[in-house]
Amino acid sequence: MKPWSPPANIQFLAGVDEVGRGPLAGDVVTAAVILPANHGIEGLADSKALSSRQRENLYGDITSRAISWCVARSSVAEIDRFNILQATLMAMRRAVMGLSQQPDYVAVDGNRLPQWEYRGEAVVKGDGRVECISAASIIAKVVRDAEMKAFDTTYPGYGFAANKGYGTPQHLEALARIGASPIHRKTFAPVREQLELTQSGLFD
Repeated sequence: MKPWSPPANIQFLAGVDEVGRGPLAGDVVTAAVILPANHGIEGLADSKALSSRQRENLYGDITSRAISWCVARSSVAEIDRFNILQATLMAMRRAVMGLSQQPDYVAVDGNRLPQWEYRGEAVVKGDGRVECISAASIIAKVVRDAEMKAFDTTYPGYGFAANKGYGTPQHLEALARIGASPIHRKTFAPVREQLELTQSGLFD
């Protein structure tokens, strides 16, 4: 895949990425990051290609050296109301709007841009090609993973600390046995089907 670079004369380039589109539970979390040209952060990569320790170490480097960074989200209620794509785009917009330094250009991981006034473009596989998107991917992943670990204590039995809300066999078995928690996405098929069984009286 060809290397990516922003247009000429861009001073503040923001990278944007999301974590949590696929899980059955929890918010979708986004981050926007503007890095200085000489940031000196080594090891930036797609967060999925890094270990949790690597991500946590990089989180400290990114947040201490970035010109600006912001974490935003769309709630489970918004995901169920608007659908996951629209909720993700909303959260991306919130992340960029929350930057203390507004960007000249925004590079968003994927193939869709939110509706906004910023100059920018969607970059396919950008989390592995554009450093500021990699940084955003890491920030969002560390934040969301920590939240799901905390939810494992609040809503025990689903394995949130391990599966982060994704539909693993253990999670699906717990969903059938315990039922849905307040942080489950009611419009996602396994959750919706379980709720329908419960409401119909076919499941106790």
